[in-house]
Amino acid sequence: MRYLESIVEENQQITDDIFVLCVTFAGGDVKPGQFYMLKSWDTELTLMRPISVFQVEDGYLWFMYRTVGAGTRRMSELKNGDRIRLLGPCGNGYPCEELKGRVALVGGGVGIPPLCHTAEVLHRNGLTVDAYLGFRDELFAVGDIELWCTDMFISTEHGEEGYKGFVTDLLKPERYDAVLTCGPEVMMRKVAAMCADANVTCYCSLEHRMACGIGACLGCSIRTKNGMKRVCKDGPVFRSTDLMW
Repeated sequence: MRYLESIVEENQQITDDIFVLCVTFAGGDVKPGQFYMLKSWDTELTLMRPISVFQVEDGYLWFMYRTVGAGTRRMSELKNGDRIRLLGPCGNGYPCEELKGRVALVGGGVGIPPLCHTAEVLHRNGLTVDAYLGFRDELFAVGDIELWCTDMFISTEHGEEGYKGFVTDLLKPERYDAVLTCGPEVMMRKVAAMCADANVTCYCSLEHRMACGIGACLGCSIRTKNGMKRVCKDGPVFRSTDLMW
């Protein structure tokens, strides 16, 4: 983990509130599911914002984010050539090197973007990857993830695409050797319960308010079966059976 000074290469709006930010990257190992703390301001807003890695390419890092507050709204105003500070990569990521066989990726909302890098790494490791993606209405990142998947399953709650309902309605965990999920807690709790019933390994990537991103402030601590853990340092990825929802 290190502090980086980077340059914005692109900051594209793809839906009403979803943006894709591309910044220069000096290189290094970024594991699927890891995130960076980002900051593009010097005054008013003091804390960096945690954003998961969407894609990694030679010389570039990509982040897909939703504008939900002052920090992400400020990020959405960044232009080509603007400077941005990064801290990372943070967290532990998914244990892709330990997995084998057939893997399901289950994502909801802004939990979907980090599954793109995950799908690519799993595919390059020789695994069969299926993706289950749930949206409220507008779709995003589908084409990027589809490149690395054998089958895609799409659901929308209010939109016109795919299955009408929850993405968990489509999932059959008994078909897989492992399930990796990222998204709203209510969705991940359902996925974890389904995997427990099917005796299938499940990993959940938690979202939590973070101040430092390095485990120093303890602001993102959660209770687990192994004691208190920090989402930013010990996570964000946890084995589902260790979580005390």
